[in-house]
Amino acid sequence: MILESIVTTVDDNGQVNLAPMGPRTNRSQTEFVLRPFTSSKTYRNLLQTRRAVIHVTDDVMLFAKAALNQIDPLAAAQYLQPCQDNRFWILKNCHRWFAVEVLEIHGQEPRIDMPCRVVNSGTPGTFFGFNRAKHAVIEAAILATRTHLLPAEQIRRQIDQLQPLIDKTAGPDEHEAFALLTRTIDERLEDR
Repeated sequence: MILESIVTTVDDNGQVNLAPMGPRTNRSQTEFVLRPFTSSKTYRNLLQTRRAVIHVTDDVMLFAKAALNQIDPLAAAQYLQPCQDNRFWILKNCHRWFAVEVLEIHGQEPRIDMPCRVVNSGTPGTFFGFNRAKHAVIEAAILATRTHLLPAEQIRRQIDQLQPLIDKTAGPDEHEAFALLTRTIDERLEDR
């Protein structure tokens, strides 16, 4: 199963990176496999420190900004709190988190498999519930990270299919996040 999440990693200089990622996990969430792209900051940080925190959150604006790389590293502190002597950084607003350490690194570009073991976890927030618009924003965030990989027609068709979910079920946060993503997707597709 793939768990859509926000992953925090830290480089050797202590700078935190937030990124959306879908690690593979088992149903009991006791095993995780991170699968970063080799071109990503997350990948470079994991090579340096072999540590990450996987977060379950429904903060769709955070997903959108992280997918678009619009979270300034210096401003990231407003979203985070340190754990275990700054070795791990946890989102202040999440439903569940898993601090993990990479056990091994293998696979081929463009994505590398990194099986992990859970070294700590917590459940600081309550789960609000399911909302189709939140899921639509996450799907749009994934599309925004794939504009260089997928045909433009396919991306536009999928955005068009997600729009009714926003129109029917979104609140202000979902409308704002979806608008940010679709504007950026359009810009990226025009620049290709």
